[in-house]
Amino acid sequence: SEAQKVEESIWLILRTDLGERVYRPDFGCRLSELAFAPLNHDTLLRIKIYVLEALRKWEPRIEVDEVSAVPDTIVGRLNIVVDYRLKSQSDPYSFVYPFYLASETEES
Repeated sequence: SEAQKVEESIWLILRTDLGERVYRPDFGCRLSELAFAPLNHDTLLRIKIYVLEALRKWEPRIEVDEVSAVPDTIVGRLNIVVDYRLKSQSDPYSFVYPFYLASETEES
């Protein structure tokens, strides 16, 4: 279905680092720049901005309603929640992307 294809596209966009694609170096999202950033207001704001920029540029089938970053300090990650609507429908959708602030090797 279209909704599933859009969700897969969002996952791909957020997971791809800028410069990772050879013939499309501007494809993706800048989230990896924040992988070792401190968990503070500035980092949360940058996450929202980076996700909005990437989705507005690379996923024209959706209208983003809100992006929020919900910290899970026990696991050391943020759950990035993207609330959106397909432009062809009025139903709301929500996508959760786990973003880790530190590598697993640092946790041990």
